[in-house]
Amino acid sequence: MAIRSLHEFVAASAEKDLGMEAFELESPHLLEVRVNGLVWAKAGAMVARLGGIRFTRQGLREQGLGTLLKKMASGEGLQLMKVEGQGRVYLADKGKKITLLRLAGESIYVNGNDVLAIESGIEARITMMRKIAGMLSGGLFNMRLSGHGVVAITSHYEPLTLRVDRHSGPVFTDPNATVAWSGGLTPEIITDISLGTLLGRGSGESVQLRFAGEGWVVVQPYEETALRRAN
Repeated sequence: MAIRSLHEFVAASAEKDLGMEAFELESPHLLEVRVNGLVWAKAGAMVARLGGIRFTRQGLREQGLGTLLKKMASGEGLQLMKVEGQGRVYLADKGKKITLLRLAGESIYVNGNDVLAIESGIEARITMMRKIAGMLSGGLFNMRLSGHGVVAITSHYEPLTLRVDRHSGPVFTDPNATVAWSGGLTPEIITDISLGTLLGRGSGESVQLRFAGEGWVVVQPYEETALRRAN
């Protein structure tokens, strides 16, 4: 790698305004949000800010008691924070790739740990896969995003979107590699727990999500967490 002067380094890495959107990628791994009112962001995701910005943890009124209880049970990074005021805030999550999606009345489901930021016009609701609670250390709690506005989601490396339709049949995914899916799909949890699996001789793919119908599912080339045995 070539050695740069200080002037060259500052010029190359300086903030670049490419448009007037509220959400803008400074790099594939760093999101700039122009705040003029209110947006929601993943708690702890701020790396820098400019202007009159204040942060408030998502409160009881915004979440509801049921949502709070789900978060307490999940132990996942589902908590959002209010970002209010006027200025700019820069968000990142462990160097993960950021994808910006504009919703125009549609709904999508996103792994709770992969929601980085949402505009105030988006409604967020936590959903839970109840069938095998305790068998997975991640992926049971997801967030349903719906409405009008931009959402920023994250993935480890480049995501892959698989079409789901009735002609090609269902798509099966690893829950810990599943990032998001379209709002019209309801995944079914498939388990193949055998004696060999319990003795440690299984394939490692004993729990999967089955998607059938019409829509799409996004996966990443990385398992967010490892399977663990239920207590």
